Amino acid sequence: MTDIERITDMEQCFDRVDRALRALEEAVDTITSLEDDILKLDAYYSGDEWKADFRSDELGLLPQDLKRGVLSEDAIWDLLGRVDGVKHRMLDFVLTDLG
Repeated sequence: MTDIERITDMEQCFDRVDRALRALEEAVDTITSLEDDILKLDAYYSGDEWKADFRSDELGLLPQDLKRGVLSEDAIWDLLGRVDGVKHRMLDFVLTDLG
């Protein structure tokens, strides 16, 4: 590999990492700013309010046009699982780098 090819290759590596890191920094800023929402969803889903709202939906007591994705059996569970999964991936990445 010539010096020009090597420098060109390294510039491409740099640009890919830089773009990804900027996107990651933005995503981390966004998700950390939503920590209160994450905790609120967790408390809602694990508490009695979700069960009561789910029952109301099953009984047809809620308006037909009400958005109710949070009442699906798996939506919040899956979302919170994804949050935990991303946190674990980030932790694994950091620990691997430190180890």
